[in-house]
Amino acid sequence: MAKKITISAELEELSWEELSISERELVVEAKKISQDAYAPYSNFQVGASILMKSGIVLKSSNQENVSFPVGVCAERLLLGFAGANHPNDPVLQMAIVAKKIGQEKWATVSPCGLCRQTISETEMRFGQAIELLILLPNGNVIKVPGIQALLPFKFEDLNG
Repeated sequence: MAKKITISAELEELSWEELSISERELVVEAKKISQDAYAPYSNFQVGASILMKSGIVLKSSNQENVSFPVGVCAERLLLGFAGANHPNDPVLQMAIVAKKIGQEKWATVSPCGLCRQTISETEMRFGQAIELLILLPNGNVIKVPGIQALLPFKFEDLNG
């Protein structure tokens, strides 16, 4: 007999005022860096910023390439840089924003599958969840407690 499996996630939607000062600053940094995205093919600018345990804030934007698979998402580029340059400093939070070039409103976006797995790997590396802050078009922010909420069957979970 077939067995049903239910997967659910609890996320929070917070108004700008409900965010802490450091959370607001992280989103603002992601907004700023998104303007530097190299996105001539999709016209979709993504910005990401992270807060590390040491207090360092790093940021990055997506960088496209005419050879489509060669481009890099903001999230993966940022986590790769953090891992290479701050290998012993855990990532605590990541803010993600996105906007189509020429539009005023921010778009609702969540990390792609490759980015979700990269976030998962970073969480595994440090043994702690990375809280995600995702900006919505209405100015509110979705707070995700860790990648498990967005990626219930992570690659490393398949045989463990």
